[in-house]
Amino acid sequence: MPNTCVMILLDGLGDRAHAELGHRTPLQAAETPTLDRLAAMGSVGLYHAGKLGRPMPSENAHFAMFGSPSSEFPGRGPLEAMGAGVELGDDAIAMLAHFTCVLKSLENHLIVKYDRICGTPDEINAYHEAVANYSKNGIAIDLHRTGGMSSVLTMRGDVSPCITDSNPMADGRFVSAVRPMASHADDPAAVRTAETLTEYLRWAYKRLCEVPQNRLRVRQTLPPINGLVTQRAGRLTRRVSLRDRYGLCGLSMASGFMYKGLAAFLGMEFRRMRDSRDPARDMAERVAIAAENINRYDFIHIHHKAADRAAHTKSPRGKAKAIEALDRGLGEAIGPLLDNEDVLLVVTSDHSTPSCGPLIHSGEPVPVLFAGSGVRRDAVAVFDEVSVGGGALGLMRGDEMMHMILNYLDRARMEGTHDSPKAQEFWPGDYDPFLVGPQTD
Repeated sequence: MPNTCVMILLDGLGDRAHAELGHRTPLQAAETPTLDRLAAMGSVGLYHAGKLGRPMPSENAHFAMFGSPSSEFPGRGPLEAMGAGVELGDDAIAMLAHFTCVLKSLENHLIVKYDRICGTPDEINAYHEAVANYSKNGIAIDLHRTGGMSSVLTMRGDVSPCITDSNPMADGRFVSAVRPMASHADDPAAVRTAETLTEYLRWAYKRLCEVPQNRLRVRQTLPPINGLVTQRAGRLTRRVSLRDRYGLCGLSMASGFMYKGLAAFLGMEFRRMRDSRDPARDMAERVAIAAENINRYDFIHIHHKAADRAAHTKSPRGKAKAIEALDRGLGEAIGPLLDNEDVLLVVTSDHSTPSCGPLIHSGEPVPVLFAGSGVRRDAVAVFDEVSVGGGALGLMRGDEMMHMILNYLDRARMEGTHDSPKAQEFWPGDYDPFLVGPQTD
């Protein structure tokens, strides 16, 4: 039976049916001989990290797929901070932040004209320096650059992460007022945090409007980069590693600070990869690295965002081409994994990303396949969102993904057995040997 799981995760793979593709999804329309061949070698089904119909962000979906309960999720902000090397103590919260272009209405509201906008390196330096540090009400605010227009914003002091986002995540909408969550409306820390962040964002708007680079942009009839918006505040929570909960030594290969932070939070090793303009080459490289490290890890996570990024351009045909490139890369390098009886191969996605309409992510389940020694073989030989619905895996949700992985690695704990005082999900657990008599020197 296999003793190492290689999970190939194609970010945002799921989609909706599009008339321009003959009422098919991009995955259905794409030529994917490798994925179809893998589907025919094992079991297929559908997966949703949460509830059907509820869109999931990558961080929450990965957290569930890796088997961690939502109650332990620290928030996207802290994961991004960890990945970027920003130290967070018990008195700190972190959230995502990025510069944007806003317009002021006659009623003194700020309207997002361009949520995502580009600037030169010199401009970005000037914007960041203008609003990097702020202090009021005993709370210190710091803006930490993570790349381009994006940053992590930290707040330290008597603060609470239970506040709303200021980023509406869509052009043409009002910047959202920062408020305490309804569950914390009477919490002084949440009230103080919301008020202080509001004052900082107002101050940042005024400061950014006065930056010389922005005045130059206006003279050149370019849109000013004069707003800062925030979202997904969180605080570090109690950590339980993948090793302690599931008995697995893990490696994650991905791009982006969030994945590095998630790996650190769950005690996995991380190898940062670059998503280039050649997804096929990227995928082949990552699969080859996994094949070389089978004996070092029990769980290897391979991630690529090509399909997700293509979907965000709202081009169904573009997404189909991205999927075809990923399939070619898989075909080039998958052989050693398939030939190794020690490997359990899992291919899936974290969420659906529709390549039409206003939604960023959507709530449909995504396809999943398991292939390896001992895995049941069903009659499905096509890997897409519809065909896999008739597969042997059925519909899996949440941490059922990790439990199925443990099952096929012959490490699944039978319900009701306890060989360790810890709440460990794997078998055999980390337990102490029984002594017949007193221990002697």
